[in-house]
Amino acid sequence: MTNELDRQIEQKEPAAKKTRRRIKNVSEPPTEQPVGKVRLRLIPIWLRIIIVILLFLVAVIVGLVIGYSVIGDGAAFDVLKWETWQHLLDIINGKE
Repeated sequence: MTNELDRQIEQKEPAAKKTRRRIKNVSEPPTEQPVGKVRLRLIPIWLRIIIVILLFLVAVIVGLVIGYSVIGDGAAFDVLKWETWQHLLDIINGKE
């Protein structure tokens, strides 16, 4: 019963798939030169890494300013001052 179903499926299979299988089975003789694609990048990888790091830092600074000024009702750029962070560390360490 299953053999009959397999034969029916094979008969209904489109001709395009059969030719693709034949093409895959026929292999070209190996050449001595390596086949590879040379890719010339517009932006080098090292520059991409630097750009991602800079965008991350900008996003962190913008998030700190928004969080401190909008949510915390403080002055917008006070979050970038060292005194603010020193005060926060003093509170965490129990000095104040």
